Amino acid sequence: MTDGLPLTHSYNLARLGNAGDLVAFAADAAQRDQIARWSGILSLQSLDARIALRKLAPTRFGLDFTLTADLTQASVLTLEPVPAHLERHFTRELHFTGTGRRKVVSDESGPELVLDTEEEEGPEEIESLHYDLAGPVLEEFILSLEPYPRHAGEAFSAPTEGQDPPESPFAVLKGLK
Repeated sequence: MTDGLPLTHSYNLARLGNAGDLVAFAADAAQRDQIARWSGILSLQSLDARIALRKLAPTRFGLDFTLTADLTQASVLTLEPVPAHLERHFTRELHFTGTGRRKVVSDESGPELVLDTEEEEGPEEIESLHYDLAGPVLEEFILSLEPYPRHAGEAFSAPTEGQDPPESPFAVLKGLK
């Protein structure tokens, strides 16, 4: 595992030709258990990824991801299992910068300050052509989870009006007037 991620799949972008490539991988049972614990869900029955890679320029790469997963989360209302199916399509663009495009600014009074010279949002800059394809898959997976899972028709119901509200702890002070 790299950077604490429960799934990795390294790809060498230096080997990518002009025709592109198609990469597919799936999490095995042990990896699915680790991903379920990492993401805070009850279980993960399947997680599959397909990535179409293409070379946009000598140092730019386009990646088209398809993520499918079957999982079970706990209902926020009843804690009962709620099954879900995810299917997400997303893209990433990478720009290989080699050693990085950073400018080091130093003054005599303190430590070095590193400034990033890239001002606009653009493609993700990478310093190595060995890229972990599972990183964006896990990122999209965690962002796609239902934050408040519940069964269809299940809703929170406030207490009915017929019930007397509990006595306020300050009600005793009323009698002291």
